[in-house]
Amino acid sequence: MIYRKLQRRMHARSVAMLSSMESGLDRLLLAWLLIAGLASAARFAAAPPPLHNIGIGTALPFILVVVVPLASMVLALRWFADADRQPQPTTRFAVAGRWRGISPGEARGHALYGASGVMVSLLVGMLLNVPIRAAEYLAAMPPIPSDAPQWLSTLQVAMTLDVLLFTSLYGIAFVAALKRLPLFPRMLVAIWICDVGVQLVIGKAVAGTSGLPVAVASALHELLAGNVGKVLISASLWLPYLFLSTRVNVTYRHRVPA
Repeated sequence: MIYRKLQRRMHARSVAMLSSMESGLDRLLLAWLLIAGLASAARFAAAPPPLHNIGIGTALPFILVVVVPLASMVLALRWFADADRQPQPTTRFAVAGRWRGISPGEARGHALYGASGVMVSLLVGMLLNVPIRAAEYLAAMPPIPSDAPQWLSTLQVAMTLDVLLFTSLYGIAFVAALKRLPLFPRMLVAIWICDVGVQLVIGKAVAGTSGLPVAVASALHELLAGNVGKVLISASLWLPYLFLSTRVNVTYRHRVPA
């Protein structure tokens, strides 16, 4: 009895949180623009005095870190406006378990249809990836002049591409899950695989740059290893849920247990 009451209370909270995310997404994006913009400005204010007279080349990576994730999520909202009406993929990769296909109308009428319940935690985790990765970038990468040494320029390019790519991809995956895109589960798995691969490529590319200080190489290794560790932990926690959850299968694959 107590368990059922607790379960109903937790579900009600997840539904309220999901509704808040859906209705308040515009405000969330505006908050990102404000907070990320102020954080980037503060990073410049904390730069050494010679960099106070900065040019557009120095400022561009920090402008992109603010603008690109925002633009990606706005575009995703347009791309996935009718995501729940998109056709199911012809090839199934999630073959574990016994399932019976149902029509889109039956799926939408099912009690477990939607991204509430435990799915809300996954949505929040994907959304938090955006500010966390951006904050790590701002903490690790100072503004650098155009005459910076090669190792520092290489490091900045690699880290900027990494943060732009994955803040955008996790933001797009968040919108795909929120809008119930059928391809969402495989999209998230593909992002995890790419994330791990890119961290390894960055480590190899930057480590091969001549003149890289030992202290910087060590800090970079810790940062990249931390990113890989976070991805692997997320994947190990959420992959079984993505494959076996009835809610995920009803919502994104239009099937119920046979």
